[in-house]
Amino acid sequence: MLLDFLRFSLMAFILSTLSACALLGEGYEEPTWDEAAQAQLIQTNYRAADALLAQVQNGLLTTQPLIMATVVNIDKLDKSSTLGRLISEQVSGRLTQLNYAMSEVKLRNNLYLKQDQGDLLLTREVKELAATQNAQAVIVGTYAVGQSFVFVNLKMIQPANNIVMSSVDYALPLDANIRTLVGKK
Repeated sequence: MLLDFLRFSLMAFILSTLSACALLGEGYEEPTWDEAAQAQLIQTNYRAADALLAQVQNGLLTTQPLIMATVVNIDKLDKSSTLGRLISEQVSGRLTQLNYAMSEVKLRNNLYLKQDQGDLLLTREVKELAATQNAQAVIVGTYAVGQSFVFVNLKMIQPANNIVMSSVDYALPLDANIRTLVGKK
C-alpha cells in the first residue's frame, strides 16, 4: 500500500513537472526588470517618432496640437491590434516627451471609435477633426505581418491638403512578444 502511494506520488510529480515544462517551454526563463527596461519595441517606436520630426521641412510648432491615429493593418484598414494601438501610444508618448502638444482623440465623443480597434480615422474625418482640434498634422500608420517581420509605415500628414510631410518605414522581428501583440499564437 505504501509502495503504491509512493509510485502514485512520484508519477504525479513527474507529470506535473512535464506539464510545467511543456507550458513554459524548455529552457524558459522569466524576463527580468532590467530586460523590460531595455525593451527594443519602445526604443524602435521612439526612433520612428524622432525620424518623422526630423524630416519636416519648416518644423512644427510645439504649441499647436498633433493628432495620432491608430496604426492599422494594411490589409484591413478598419482593423488594428494590440500592436497597432501600442505603436500609436508610444509614438504619441515620444512626441509628448519632446514637448509637442498631442490632442488625445480618444476623449472625443464624435470620433469614429470601434470597440477593440482604437481611434481609427477615416479620410473624410481627418479635415474635420484636425480643424476642430486646430491640429497642424495628423500621424497615421499601417503595419503588415510577414513571415519573420512586421513592417510598419508611419506618415505625418498636413490635414488641410492631405500632403505627406514626412514618412518612416521600419521592421519589427516577429518574435513571441510581437506575435502575441498582433494576435498570432
